[in-house]
This record gives sequence, C-alpha cells and structure tokens, in this order.
Amino acid sequence: MKKLLAIIMAAAMSAVLLTACSGGTNPGAATTPDPAPATTEPQAESTAPVEETEPAASGELVTVEEGKLIMSTNAAFPPYEMTDDSGNVVGIDAEIAAAIADKLGLEIQIDDMDFDSALLAVQQGKSDIVMAGVSVTEERLLVMDFSDTYATGIQVIIVSEGSDVTLENLGDQMIGTQRGTTGWQYCTDDYGEDHVVAYDNGITAVQALQNGQVDCVVIDKAPAEEFVAANAGLTILDTEYANEDYAIGVNKGNTALLDAINGALSELQADGTIQTILDKYISAEG
Repeated sequence: MKKLLAIIMAAAMSAVLLTACSGGTNPGAATTPDPAPATTEPQAESTAPVEETEPAASGELVTVEEGKLIMSTNAAFPPYEMTDDSGNVVGIDAEIAAAIADKLGLEIQIDDMDFDSALLAVQQGKSDIVMAGVSVTEERLLVMDFSDTYATGIQVIIVSEGSDVTLENLGDQMIGTQRGTTGWQYCTDDYGEDHVVAYDNGITAVQALQNGQVDCVVIDKAPAEEFVAANAGLTILDTEYANEDYAIGVNKGNTALLDAINGALSELQADGTIQTILDKYISAEG
C-alpha cells in the first residue's frame, strides 16, 4: 500500500512540474511584451546621437547660443576693453569681436567679468571666445586654442615720478600686477611671488602704486598710457619689460569656430578694418 501511494504521489508531482515548466515558456505571459521595447527604443537612441554629432563632423559652425557669438572679457583694460557712460563694453577688442560676428552672420554678446573668469568661461563652454588683451602662453595652450594674432602687446613698468625703480633693480621692489595676466606670470617667474602683488584689475594696481602699497606696476603699454594720462605724478619707464602677441581664445577642440574666426580675421586685416580700429584707439606715437 505504501508503495502504491508513493507511485501515485510521484506521478502527481511530475504533472505539476510539467505544468510549471510549460507556464514559464508561455509566450502570452511575459516574453511577448519584453521584445517590443527592446527592438524600438534602441533605434530611437541610436538616431539621436547621429543627428547631434553630424554638424561637428561636417564642420558646421556651432556656438554656445544659436545665432550669437558670446565674448567673455574683463572691461578694465583700456583701450582694449572698458565701459562707456552707459555701461556698454567698448574698445579695440569689442569692435574687432563685433566685426568678426558680422562676418559670421552672428549677433555679438559681450559678458564682462574678472580676467580669470573670462578665461574660464571659454574653457567651461559658457562663452564662445575670450578677448581681453589675451596673449598666448604654453600654459594657456594646454586648456584652450588660439586664433591668429591680431595685435601686439608690450609689457611696461609704471612708476611714480622721481622713483629710483629701474628694470635692473625690479627684483628688489614690490611689483603690482593684474591677477592672471602675463604681466603677473612673468614677474612671479622672474622675481618670485614674494615680490609680486596681484590685483583684480589694472586700475586697482595703479591706485596701490599711488597709495605707496607697491613700488611699480607691470602692465601692457596701451592701458598703461591710459592710466598715466589720467593720473598725475605717474610715468612709464623707457625700458620695455616684455613683448607679446594678442589672440582670441576659444574652447579647445572647437576647430570649426577657430577656422571661422581666423578666416574672418584674415579678411578684416586684408581690408584694413583691424588697423583702422587699432588706430582709432592707439596713437601712432604711442
């Protein structure tokens, strides 16, 4: 009897197992809905990236905001950039940027900020270009690309009239500079950070000189002449400190924009526009 009962129970369990196995492969229970999303969603995802990357592949110009060329700058660097009575950014860089934007069929937008922030804005994709009397250095080339040169800058030394500061004894002085500029970089490299004080802009550095907080200020010649003309008792040493070229910084790898800017610069140099702008702000004898 026990043997018969065991046989009956084994048969019953086999029937249950067969039913469970057939239920797991029932196409109407779970497997039919799964393949549908799996076959449709990947098609949609694979199409979108192609559409987004095609402009870059074809060399189409892409800017931060469609239809605009956004320029970051530090408008405390006359005559390259400063603000007028209405608060608008004007100057050499502003006019050249506007001329480039016009060539590219774009609207220029200029955002004023600290010099360091202007450089970072391009690196972080918040602006298309940076123009602020920016010179090309090995350090900057690591994080952004640069256009062809559009102007030449000269680093000079501003001192108080009657000062005994010279290029030869500059290392014995406290030197005022604008933070993040090549003037600051050159002076810290040549004389060490203990002899260099960095200010947010050139105007503040010049005020520090007038107040006796520093012995001299190293800055580009064009703004130096503006500062000296506006502040009695200051002069510029005859000896130049350094020479450099100005260029337009763009986000690293944005070759389409860089090529477009260089093309526009070439045309503006050929037709005399850039020289006209430079002559408007910088006198021939300056």
